[in-house]
Amino acid sequence: MIIRVMDQQTFATLLEKYLSEDLSREDTARLLDSLQDDAMRQQWEEAVTALLENRALHGLSDPARMQAIWESILAGSTASPVSAHTPFLKKLWPYAAAAALIALAVTGMLYFFRPADPGARQASMQAALARMQPGGNKAVLTLADGSRITLDSAGNGAIASQGNVQVIKLNSGQLAYKAGKGQQGAELRYNTLSTPRGGQFMIVLPDGSRVWLNAASSLRFPTAFNGRIREVQLTGEAYFEIARNPAMPFEVKVNDMAVQVLGTHFNIMAYPDEHSIQTTLLEGAVRVQHGGKDVRLQPGQQAQLSSAGKMTVNKSVDLEGVMAWKNGYFNFDHEPLEGVMRQISRWYDAEITYEGNIPYREFGGKIARGSSITEVLKILELSKVHYRIEDRKIVITP
Repeated sequence: MIIRVMDQQTFATLLEKYLSEDLSREDTARLLDSLQDDAMRQQWEEAVTALLENRALHGLSDPARMQAIWESILAGSTASPVSAHTPFLKKLWPYAAAAALIALAVTGMLYFFRPADPGARQASMQAALARMQPGGNKAVLTLADGSRITLDSAGNGAIASQGNVQVIKLNSGQLAYKAGKGQQGAELRYNTLSTPRGGQFMIVLPDGSRVWLNAASSLRFPTAFNGRIREVQLTGEAYFEIARNPAMPFEVKVNDMAVQVLGTHFNIMAYPDEHSIQTTLLEGAVRVQHGGKDVRLQPGQQAQLSSAGKMTVNKSVDLEGVMAWKNGYFNFDHEPLEGVMRQISRWYDAEITYEGNIPYREFGGKIARGSSITEVLKILELSKVHYRIEDRKIVITP
């Protein structure tokens, strides 16, 4: 007899018996008979696929992962709990193979997604968290000839010479340039200071201006300032304290935007994954130019250039929040979850991904940048943020 319809309860019962190796000859015959029918085979395949896709069971629905499971099943095990019925199976081998494949798929799913041993799971998570250390003074200096110096491992003192300019690593861990005589009219040589994710660094430029680079940022500058303007190029985020020189204005280029100053203190945040480029003035005056339009800022104001090229001015800015990164902490004021996680990602060098529909949340408060990632995640947990750790990845879940 060929069974044309098998209800869900019957399917669940046969599956449970199969996995417990308690499938009788009669049940095996019933299963194999049902698989002679195309519609019935499709029902079994759909049921197994549904199990593999059931996020409630295993927390994952990665198609590549499911494909890997199916491929490992096809290329791997051939054992089956119903092997005791070999004479009977030979007669219906094509259908037995189909039944075995489906059952092995379910067994494979249980193997890949079964709950890990609590002790092993905890040890694995602790090891992953240990790799996400808070950032520190880390940077690479690329010289004019293309050679690179890893500054966090370089000794103090003179570390390079370029023409009449010496590059010096100070005892404080900062970088400085000392120019000799005869620089006027000399060929311009450019250096680039780059911080990795989880890094920051401070540099004293050849004119005495001081620049603090945040994580995942870079500053390109000449080894000596000649001509009518002092120009540097920035990616990422930096805080500037510019040495005053009315005869030679200072200009920061960020893509096709320019910030012009004489002597002042300001912060530029220009990460490509943020929604806007933000220039915040703390002291003095700056002019922000883009696309033929320019705005002049007063202390406490912020120019925001959107990704669409629209420039606006915020005349009431939380300066403490803007400067929090330089002063050693995170400061969130109605910050959406995604903005919080971008900052955490850059500072702890962690990849952030999202799974499912994450409820919108805003955060407020301060967290020391020296805090461990465990402490930071505990604070997020208090706000009902759910996550799991996979190597250097933090997966945010509903």
